[in-house]
Amino acid sequence: MSGAGKEEAVCVTGASGFIASWIVKLLLDRGYSVHATVRSLDDPKKTQHLLDLDGAKERLTLFEANLTAEGSFDSAVNGCVCVFHTASPVLLSVNDPQAQLIDPAVKGTLNVLKSAAKVQSLKRVVLTSSMAAVMFDSRPLESGVVVDETWFSDLLICEQKQLWYPLSKTMAEDGAFKFAKENGLQLMAINPGYVIGPVLQPTLNLTSEGIMNMIKNGKEVFPDGIYRLVDVRDVATAHILAFENPEANGRYCLVGKVVRSVEIMKIVDRLYPSLGHSERYIDGKSVEPLPYHVSRAKAESLGVKFTPIEVSIKDTIESLKENNFLSF
Repeated sequence: MSGAGKEEAVCVTGASGFIASWIVKLLLDRGYSVHATVRSLDDPKKTQHLLDLDGAKERLTLFEANLTAEGSFDSAVNGCVCVFHTASPVLLSVNDPQAQLIDPAVKGTLNVLKSAAKVQSLKRVVLTSSMAAVMFDSRPLESGVVVDETWFSDLLICEQKQLWYPLSKTMAEDGAFKFAKENGLQLMAINPGYVIGPVLQPTLNLTSEGIMNMIKNGKEVFPDGIYRLVDVRDVATAHILAFENPEANGRYCLVGKVVRSVEIMKIVDRLYPSLGHSERYIDGKSVEPLPYHVSRAKAESLGVKFTPIEVSIKDTIESLKENNFLSF
């Protein structure tokens, strides 16, 4: 499971997404052959940006697969040494949480793992989980608290508070670890926070849209104004390191920095004074200390080098401008 790929085949599910597109790009850069699954091969918005990547002509094969159809991933994982399972709906408001979030996340993950368990060559699965499966613990998030991989969101708390996305991610991760243990698969979970950074796909994903609305209109994504930021390139790298590093185990929290929105906007104002945000986010405005931190120790032990958030924010804005999502 070492370095440069040497044409080994790996599978990436939900390959057209924000994080997954970067995983595909970095895998191709490292010399792997990539089996990438998408919901529809007929939708150029889901496929063209992948086909345009360096190395795609020689080493990228696209497969159509549906999360809720058992056996749908069999042909994609066949012959692979690792599956990166990123496909899962990201929705913050739903009418039918069971059908829209929980079933695709939980059953979809098990469908992918069942396909993986049939493949002799396949030993490792790297699951894209989320800090949503970590944060909603019964412990209070007070000043000085350090959240780490030993924290697990409580299913009961998620249900009571109708936190359907955290519930779906927690259930999917729980189910995946149980299945992996029973079926002799090595499973790693990557738990990213709020992912920002340059987009490769032509459509706007949820977290990029949130950051764009904050920059344009000062609109908060989270009512508490607290963001667990991480760069998409760091998240993609962590997935690959979790596959390549024989010492990798369990789950990895991926948060570069916990910041308040006022700090994000101060950085935006420094980088882009023409946006005229300085009146709303005057430097003299007091910023309360952050209520908690997220440990970077385990991710760093894997070899992740976190991108400074100033760089991530600048690259996010430049990418949104380049793709005509943002103009100023």
